[in-house]
Amino acid sequence: MSALQPLDKQEFSRMKRIQIDRKDQLGKVVQVILEAYQHYRIFAFYGELGSGKTTTIQEICRKLNVNDVVHSPSFSIVNEYRSAKGLVVYHFDLYRIEKIEEVFDLGYEDYFYSGNYCFIEWPELIEEILPAGTIPVKIEVGLAGKRFFQFDKPL
Repeated sequence: MSALQPLDKQEFSRMKRIQIDRKDQLGKVVQVILEAYQHYRIFAFYGELGSGKTTTIQEICRKLNVNDVVHSPSFSIVNEYRSAKGLVVYHFDLYRIEKIEEVFDLGYEDYFYSGNYCFIEWPELIEEILPAGTIPVKIEVGLAGKRFFQFDKPL
């Protein structure tokens, strides 16, 4: 895979919706997240089960040089990863959350306002407490394994 090239403003404006045909094209999506949204740290991933939320977060962590094995924190709700340079990344999977109070009990504010990357799967239940500046990333599944990534305005 070639090195990522910076996105200019015109190109970014066209990339609010990205289609990929194969998993090995996720680099294009990761480029948008890490370059076009370089000043943002909280990303909310929406999509049906199996749409690629965890796989996308794994690829982001790979590009951030995270040393840890990245997997969905389905039972622990949040995983913490570190890169070789000490970068901290929080990965949330809120699929099993039944009440917003469970997120309060986790101390979500410590994570969300830490200045570190926070990647949140299944954010629907906690939208009311997502900080301003959260980037919604919607993933839709198309025919033949295609994925459509929609980047919306920050919350």
